[in-house]
Amino acid sequence: MVSQEQRRRQLAREKFLRQQQRRTEARRKSRIRNAVIASVLGVVLVGSGALYATGALEQDDDKANANAEVSPSAAPSKAPDPCDKPAEGKVESQTWKKEPAMSIDKSAKYTMKLDTTCGEIDVALNASGAPHTVNSFEFLAKKGYFDHSKCHRLTTNGIYVLQCGDPTGTGTGGPGYTIPDENLKDKSLKDNIYPAGTVAMANTGQKDSGGSQFFLVYQDSQLPPNYTPFGTVSDAGMKVLKKIAGAGESTGAGDGAPNATVVIDKATVTES
Repeated sequence: MVSQEQRRRQLAREKFLRQQQRRTEARRKSRIRNAVIASVLGVVLVGSGALYATGALEQDDDKANANAEVSPSAAPSKAPDPCDKPAEGKVESQTWKKEPAMSIDKSAKYTMKLDTTCGEIDVALNASGAPHTVNSFEFLAKKGYFDHSKCHRLTTNGIYVLQCGDPTGTGTGGPGYTIPDENLKDKSLKDNIYPAGTVAMANTGQKDSGGSQFFLVYQDSQLPPNYTPFGTVSDAGMKVLKKIAGAGESTGAGDGAPNATVVIDKATVTES
């Protein structure tokens, strides 16, 4: 008959093995990270994974402690939430069968204002360089598509972006239609760097697969020029992005949900 002490040790070993499996999987994902960078901003996310490489010393320590009892580790400290509570209301589920008809003036200037729980983010839109994208955003904003939606992803290692535009908050949502890639040879994209302040479309990694998800770059980020750049964040908006980034993300590995409660209370696109 198994004693309580033996049972306790057995449970500890099983727990340790589960942790080792998770660490092994994290190391595997870190090794392939560079190979999949082209889809790192994909609309469909397949787990965040660990973005930091694990050294050989940790592997040696794992072997040495294979039969040791595992003590619960302290949870990582979390920065205070710098943002306010969301406005009352909920996301409305809306989809459309095809891209909206072109209604914007390609020669005019447009501004997108994101009233978020963390502050106002103004974006100067490039209607001449990315007319399909700007037209789609004007359409979706008028429909209230972005209102009350969460910005679901923050990356803090390798690339530095806040990703928004999915009403489901899962990274898999979209408006039901796709828009073409545009402006991929914009003069601002030098040496495959999306400079801080750039607003660009996320996609699935396939051509012309953008929907409603977009990302805001808060620090220069090296990416292949596959993501339509269609706007630039104002100086005041950059301060808001920095505040959000400063609170970190949920996994501690550089890619996860923002610790800050980032909700777009209201999105508007206006012609100026």
